[in-house]
Amino acid sequence: MLTSLQNSLVKQIRKLHSTKERHKQQLFLLEGTHLLEEACAVNYPLETVCCTPDWQAAHPSLWEEACSRCDRAEIVSKEILDAIATTVQPDGVVATAKRSVGASPTGGVRQTQLPFTGIILALETVQDPGNLGTMIRTAAAAGASGLWVSADSVDLDSPKVLRASAGQWFRLATAVTEDLKATVEQSQQAGMQVVATLPSATLTYWEVDWRKPSLILLGNEGAGLSRELAAIADKQVRIPLSPGVESLNVAIAAALMLYEARRQISQELGVRS
Repeated sequence: MLTSLQNSLVKQIRKLHSTKERHKQQLFLLEGTHLLEEACAVNYPLETVCCTPDWQAAHPSLWEEACSRCDRAEIVSKEILDAIATTVQPDGVVATAKRSVGASPTGGVRQTQLPFTGIILALETVQDPGNLGTMIRTAAAAGASGLWVSADSVDLDSPKVLRASAGQWFRLATAVTEDLKATVEQSQQAGMQVVATLPSATLTYWEVDWRKPSLILLGNEGAGLSRELAAIADKQVRIPLSPGVESLNVAIAAALMLYEARRQISQELGVRS
């Protein structure tokens, strides 16, 4: 059992708390039983799994499965587990995995290029990990095809993003684009309608025909969507707000449009059947 904070593995994992080190090591942290369960459910390749004796005793099957999927498994003291976790009260298990290889619902790793079909979110310079994780969770729940995020946004595999996604990070296709404008233009060339959210738009979001393949553009929490991206959108829509309310949280805005799209698509399928 590992009990020393000076252990080389412990030091390596602790460094993953920083964005710079996650990029340098090309690894990220998976914290908690639920995220580990989701990773195993989609055959996500793990590097290291560390747990306390109490956690191992309480989750023998999951421990065995995790061990079969990782390169190294270690039992650690509670003090070590507390040190390598980013959460205040970790539940007893922390794993590491390679960056840039998301899992797909059928197992294996996801591609870095998303198919331009269905409903896709495209996020510009989103900075809050809670917002990004919530949008991943909502997009998965609403049946979206995937999510693009600009390279200057918060890391897709930030520990807070994974926790906020409630495990859906492993089930939604996501990718980082170095040039969001080029990605938007590619989606248009592939036949998708691009919908931008702007407070000055005259069209409300429920007036859009979401039965068409659609890319939903959403911007930074403070600055909103850039003029450059808004200008190339096929449609600009607004979300009606009561007087005195300036804006909605970006994750709430995403949820409204995703579920309006789901409503319209489900209604059409119901009519067809």
